[in-house]
Amino acid sequence: MTQQRRRFSAQEKVAILRRHFLEKVPVSDLCDQNHLNPTLFYRWQKEFFENGARAFEHDNGSEVRRLQDQNEALTTKLAHKDEVIAEIMESHVALKKTLGRV
Repeated sequence: MTQQRRRFSAQEKVAILRRHFLEKVPVSDLCDQNHLNPTLFYRWQKEFFENGARAFEHDNGSEVRRLQDQNEALTTKLAHKDEVIAEIMESHVALKKTLGRV
């Protein structure tokens, strides 16, 4: 009989790793309790430490993204303003021509 592969969420993985690091629960006990292969646990641990710096960079990344979004919105607004001014100037020149002032 084949078993379906279990999928752990990121929160579940961190909770399992936290129990090992902070509560000093042995890897063998964690693996037995969660029906994990120890190799999988150690892979999670390796990935956790390799990507740990992202947790501290997240604030800067979100700020950069927010500023990029703001810049894009302002650029769009400026382009729209330029189009409106061009239309008004075109109407103004046409009106001056009809009044004979140009």
